[in-house]
Amino acid sequence: MAYKKSNRLSQAALIKQILKRCSSLGKRQSYDEQGLPLDVPKGHFVVYVGENRTRYIVPISFLNYPEFQNLLHQAAEEFGFDHDMGLTIPCDQDVFESLTSMLR
Repeated sequence: MAYKKSNRLSQAALIKQILKRCSSLGKRQSYDEQGLPLDVPKGHFVVYVGENRTRYIVPISFLNYPEFQNLLHQAAEEFGFDHDMGLTIPCDQDVFESLTSMLR
């Protein structure tokens, strides 16, 4: 049982890191008077997917799904969090679109 608890804590810490990182992305984009990106609705964040780094705006609620969390773990292992390229998901665009269509 202790393993599951520590695993949950590490997932929660990972999600917090991702959200913190996402909130600091897009500094070069246009912002409204409250400092929020104009093209990203409240309750959403941006990810980049595939070799061409296609930009997707996804709801924060996706963070509740283990399938999406697995993608984030893969991103953390492959890219880490210390880069200026944005949150990049290391999977094929078709796979990402298929997964996210099932989560909606």
